[in-house]
Amino acid sequence: MFKKIDCVMIRVDDVSAAEKFYADVFGLKPLWREAGAVGMKMPETDAEIVLHNNAEIPNKVEVHYLVDDVVAAVKGYAEKGCRVLVPPFDVLIGKCAVIQDPFGTTICVLDLSSGWRPTYIK
Repeated sequence: MFKKIDCVMIRVDDVSAAEKFYADVFGLKPLWREAGAVGMKMPETDAEIVLHNNAEIPNKVEVHYLVDDVVAAVKGYAEKGCRVLVPPFDVLIGKCAVIQDPFGTTICVLDLSSGWRPTYIK
């Protein structure tokens, strides 16, 4: 899923706190740092999340995070400080839930436990 994305920009007030949180909770690894920003590498891909505190960059972002098991992932994220906005529910491809990190970013968590949705080409 994230293999087709270059980066997602997420504005936070405290870049250092957000870097620690995203490393501890989501397993992201720092790639680079500069004043007011850090680039974090997604596990198993070259996609990047940039945590920054630049108020001039719009903060409207949708983040979708693919996991193996939504129920287990959401439980773990909640234990580590995320707020569950929408508990896990069934969707055609598996399960979905919506969480919020402590910095206000809403994250849709998905799994493909029921398989990919069929594509019909006419």
